[in-house]
Amino acid sequence: MALNASSKQTHSLTLDLRSLDSLKATSGKDPKAGIKDTAKQLEGLFMQELVKSMRSTTMNSGMMDNSATEMGTNMLDTQLANQMTGLPGGLSDLITKQLERQMGFASKDSKGSPLKGLGDLSMSRLQDDPGNATSATRSTPDAPYVDNKNLSASERFVRKHKEAAKAAEAATGIPASNILGQAALESGWGKHEIRMKDGTSSHNLFGIKATSNWKGKVAEVTTTEYIGGVARKVTAKFRAYDSYADAFTDHAKLLSKSPRYSQTVAQADTASGFARGLQKAGYATDPAYADKLTKVINTTLRLQKTVT
Repeated sequence: MALNASSKQTHSLTLDLRSLDSLKATSGKDPKAGIKDTAKQLEGLFMQELVKSMRSTTMNSGMMDNSATEMGTNMLDTQLANQMTGLPGGLSDLITKQLERQMGFASKDSKGSPLKGLGDLSMSRLQDDPGNATSATRSTPDAPYVDNKNLSASERFVRKHKEAAKAAEAATGIPASNILGQAALESGWGKHEIRMKDGTSSHNLFGIKATSNWKGKVAEVTTTEYIGGVARKVTAKFRAYDSYADAFTDHAKLLSKSPRYSQTVAQADTASGFARGLQKAGYATDPAYADKLTKVINTTLRLQKTVT
């Protein structure tokens, strides 16, 4: 019986090697099918180890144990592990989704259509500038689908607008983290965007006012202004854009072309210098604006290192 058990192990090993060769062939022809097969095999191995671990905690009498009963037990455990493998919503489905994300495959909904990803990665937003905004940065093509469901709101914000911030950095020399941080502070990480009357987004992430020389669309909303150090609710007009790209472009022009913010740009090599420069230039009336912005920029810096 010991010989039979040994033969069974050898046969099982042969099947595993054949399965591995088959998996390699499948992956070369159909990567997505290969991912599913890989996930199922990984789940199978995990289930086998799980059952093995459970079995090891079970006390054996020792009276009737021999090579035959051991082989029977192993076969029963293998069968149990196989039954637990490949169930809908099981571990293999989670592994499949993770591998597909890492390999750049878009997940599909129940109708077979790609799930919605980042949305508009083209950008836009800015603040009050003495002149009309012209393009200082270029919008970028939409990013490929990336699953955002496991990301926090701040991580999603950084991922969504990082390319626009990089384009603004190239145009102004201001670090992308500073620009992203200011957009995050002004919009509450995108959760408190300025809205048009019909509820649609103005794409104004930077809280840029619509002064008399602004010829574009306008969003009129109630906002908080500090008058004499006291917070008051006032109605103000803000610039509205067709895209987030336009907002980043307008913001880049404001900071780089307006003499009012020239010192801000000169001090942009540090988060605190950039934040103090904006407050000194009167970008915001909040007396704690520089401290708040510095903290958000530092958070953005950390997120940029982890969010891809």
